[in-house]
Amino acid sequence: MRKTGSNMDLSKHFIKLGCAPINWTNDDLPELGGELTYQQCLSEMALAGFEGSEIGNKYPTDVATLAYECDIRNMQICNQWFSCEFTTKPEEETLKRFETLTNFLYALGARVVGVCETGVTIQGDITKKMFDDAPILTDEQFHKIAKGLNKLGQMAKNKGMKIGYHYHMGTGVQSMEEFEKLMSLIDPDLVGVLFDTGHATFAGEDAVEVLRTYIDRVVHIHLKDVRSDVLKRVKEEKLSFLQAVKEGIYTVPGDGDMVDWDNIFKIISQSNYSGWIVIEAEQDPAKANPLEYAKKARRFITEKTGL
Repeated sequence: MRKTGSNMDLSKHFIKLGCAPINWTNDDLPELGGELTYQQCLSEMALAGFEGSEIGNKYPTDVATLAYECDIRNMQICNQWFSCEFTTKPEEETLKRFETLTNFLYALGARVVGVCETGVTIQGDITKKMFDDAPILTDEQFHKIAKGLNKLGQMAKNKGMKIGYHYHMGTGVQSMEEFEKLMSLIDPDLVGVLFDTGHATFAGEDAVEVLRTYIDRVVHIHLKDVRSDVLKRVKEEKLSFLQAVKEGIYTVPGDGDMVDWDNIFKIISQSNYSGWIVIEAEQDPAKANPLEYAKKARRFITEKTGL
């Protein structure tokens, strides 16, 4: 359950707060927020008091246009999701796409890329049961992913950037057993961790313990909470990941009931973490007004951390 208590002062850390556009328009479910523009998304993030944004599917793909739209709102691009397909396609295809993306992000000022292997994922298939149908990777697939990730990490390092691996429901790397197996095969100097409270909790893990284990490797942070009543339904009714999102499995910090925020912030405050903390709690914007929830999250983080 979410605990409350004294503030954890993060104000002395080099931390910036950002938001993810998936709270407004959903990449996996385009019908959610399909009517909302990226300009509204950026404006409302700024209005809620955030400094940065990750990139969504509606954002411009040319540097000049996106830089302009961010600059006039005093916003900065901080990250973009990158899908690896080392398990299903030639390695070179993923490497080429990554080079293109890092050139784009670097020009916009972002220095971190969140990467995830999606070759055999079920996250975008609404017919697949979240837990029953989740893929199980072979040892050969784990080694392929690790080999490719090390190459991506070296490419990023050569540009003065970092990558963080994003464990994610439905991808084959969702439980901490799976994540630990992958991390044990990866060069820690080349591949960091994208810590996500929501995906750890959804997978049945203790987000606090995940953070405590990997804090020294964390290069980017996603904060969201999980609604326990929806999680119970996902298991009982055998829902897919997309159905879970539509039903409201995720919400912002300060609204859900499963993440122990005091201990999350305590671990961060006692670490040397510097970088972005991003609110990423995809919901149906018709049910959960994105600006309202962004402001709620911003107030909660200020109260808890002093940021």
